[in-house]
Amino acid sequence: MMTQSIIMAGILGACLGSFLNVAAHRSIQGRSWWGSERSVCESCGHVLGALELVPVISWLIQRGKCRHCGAKISVRYIIVEILCASLAMTVIYRWGISWAAMLAGIGTCGLVLNSLTDYESGDVFDAFALAPGVVCLLLRIAGGFPAVLDGLAGAAAGWGIFAAIIVLSRGGMGWGDAVFMAGIGAVMGLKFTLFAFYAGIMAGGFWVIVMMLIGRLHWGRGEAVPLVPFLAVGCFLTMIFGPEIFAYLSGRMLSPEMFSLTWPFSAVN
Repeated sequence: MMTQSIIMAGILGACLGSFLNVAAHRSIQGRSWWGSERSVCESCGHVLGALELVPVISWLIQRGKCRHCGAKISVRYIIVEILCASLAMTVIYRWGISWAAMLAGIGTCGLVLNSLTDYESGDVFDAFALAPGVVCLLLRIAGGFPAVLDGLAGAAAGWGIFAAIIVLSRGGMGWGDAVFMAGIGAVMGLKFTLFAFYAGIMAGGFWVIVMMLIGRLHWGRGEAVPLVPFLAVGCFLTMIFGPEIFAYLSGRMLSPEMFSLTWPFSAVN
C-alpha cells in the first residue's frame, strides 16, 4: 500500500506541478488561469490538446518543442513537474496517509507556487501566500484549540520576523516575504516556523556565497536575489525532518509527546 501511495503521489504531484506552473506564469502576465481559459503555445497560439498536456511525458515526446510551429518549450515546465512529483512522493514516504501529510502537501503547493512567482517576477501575490495558511488553519480545527493556536502563533511569528526586518532595513525587503511567511507559518506552527526561517536564510546565504565565488553575483552592486525560493527550501526540509531535528537538539528519543508539541497532526507509526 505504501508503494502504491508513493506512486500515486508522484503522478498527482506532476499534475499539480503543471497546474502551478501555469497559475504562476499567467498570474504574472495578468491572465486568467481558471474557467474557460485554454492552454496555448505562446509562439503560434495553437490550442494544446489533451495529449500535449500530459505532465513530463508530453515534453519528452515532443522533445521540448511545439508540435505545430517547432518553437522551444521552456525546460522550466518539465523541471517543475518532476520537482513537484518528487516533493509529493517525499511527503507521502515521510508521513504516510495522515493529517500531517495533508498539511505538508498543501504547504508544499504554496511553497512551489510562491517560489515560481518570486523567481520569475520578484512578486509575491498575497492571495497565493495566504491561501495555504487559511486552509490549514481550518484543518487544524480537527486537532483542537492547541493545534489552531499553534498555527496562529506560527503565522504571527513568520510575519513578525520579517516585519521587524523590513522596518529596521527601512524598506530593504518587500512585504511579500512577510505575507508569505505568515501563510506558511499557519501551516507549520510556531517552532517549525522559527526553524524554517533559520534554515531558509542559511540556504539563501550559502547560494549567494557560491554565486559570488563563481562570478554570477557581485558584492555592492545591489543585485536582487529572490528570497522566497530559499525560504521554501528551509520550510520543506523542516516539514520532513523537523521532528527528528527537535528530538536530536533536545536530547530526547522520538516520541508521540514530542510530535504533539511540534506538529499537532503527526503520528508515530
